[in-house]
Amino acid sequence: MASVVTLPFQLTAPPAEWSKPSTQGKISAPVQRTLYPAGPAYIAAARRQLLNRTFEQDDEATHEHRKAQADKAKKEQGEELYPGLGEEQEDPALLRRDAKEWKKQDHYAVLGLHQYRYTATEDQIRVAHRRKVLRHHPDKKASGSSGTNDDNFFKCIQKAFETLLNPETRRQFDSVDPAIEDHVPNAKSVSAEEYCSVFGPIFAREARFSKKQPVPSFGDMNASKQEVESFYDFWYNFDSWRSFEALDKEVNEGSDSRDEKRYQEKKNKAERARLKKEDNTRLREMVDMVLANDPRIKRIKAEEKAAREAKKKGGAAGGKTKPLTLAQKKAEEAKKAEEAKKAAEEAKAKEAEEKVQREAAKKARDAAKKNLKKWKKSVTNVVSESNYFQPEGTTPSAATVEKQLTELDTLFELLEVDESKELKEVVEKAGKGDAARDAIKAKASVAAGRGGKFEEFA
Repeated sequence: MASVVTLPFQLTAPPAEWSKPSTQGKISAPVQRTLYPAGPAYIAAARRQLLNRTFEQDDEATHEHRKAQADKAKKEQGEELYPGLGEEQEDPALLRRDAKEWKKQDHYAVLGLHQYRYTATEDQIRVAHRRKVLRHHPDKKASGSSGTNDDNFFKCIQKAFETLLNPETRRQFDSVDPAIEDHVPNAKSVSAEEYCSVFGPIFAREARFSKKQPVPSFGDMNASKQEVESFYDFWYNFDSWRSFEALDKEVNEGSDSRDEKRYQEKKNKAERARLKKEDNTRLREMVDMVLANDPRIKRIKAEEKAAREAKKKGGAAGGKTKPLTLAQKKAEEAKKAEEAKKAAEEAKAKEAEEKVQREAAKKARDAAKKNLKKWKKSVTNVVSESNYFQPEGTTPSAATVEKQLTELDTLFELLEVDESKELKEVVEKAGKGDAARDAIKAKASVAAGRGGKFEEFA
């Protein structure tokens, strides 16, 4: 219950114009009003009554609840989940990095995630970024003792955060991560007892690049024939998402030449294909080496041989087979020779048929390439005659022309032959203007689902 407190001071004198209320006045008649249970005071009173608490007990429970809520919020922000994350002392060489060369920087090291790398979660990336920003924000540096507002490293932090938070750009960086470990020991030098413990982690390391998940494990020395065969079958058909766009070279700064951009893009595509081929070859050679020296294969073959011999001995014990006569042997040999001859003729006929099919497919591809150039030129002409879809009386900028022609090249690269032909026919039928642009947009939306990026025809 509330207590009465006497304050140790005197009240000031009332104002001169104040007069004491008349004692002869009448009290107004009572008015009945509806009261609604609402507000924090009512909720607190109801809580005390329902839980049978005193004022002191309710105040203490409320304080504990608020503290628990604050601890929960703090925990959600990662303050207790990731102690020390993003708060380590940076290498001076890292702080001196040029933000313009962000493509060469180690994004995980910039955010302090070098110990996690590709295993870092989105939550860890956000927490590390927040702590780095609090320490290296230019405004904080300017207000410090140094008095400088250098934002070079801050820009590196922002670029690392943008790269790692986007799944596509993060995959591109993870594909060429400078910390990737790809060393594989010589399988001949690994003992049978250590074989699984040595190569199991190596295949688990490579498994992160697989499009198909989960990846079968290497297993142990007691793995069955089916498990071993399914494991190697998976790796011989391995589909890797690893790409090398992060190593693409940019066109010289200040160059607006469309030909230069196309030439550089062509070189980048060729280099990506070369690196992808090298990586696939490296992986295939590793699987070949591990399979050729896998002691489990030798064990499985020995078990199968023992089973065959046991079956053979069991058959011999059950009764002797009657030897074949000379005529029967000749008849069986003739039958085998006839079957071999028939198989050879079928193989030859099949090879001839495949050759004809390959030649027909090659002719079809050559014809499609020639037609594709004509179709693309026809669509380009319509775009040009439509003033590149700019308002009449205006001259389209060089950047707009360049972007539209580049997107048309990308569109025809992603469309199938039938789709390219259909686009050409629809655009020619639509004629100049918005109808032609709508037709191109419709096909661009289809190509965007296959990895294309469009802005002018989005």
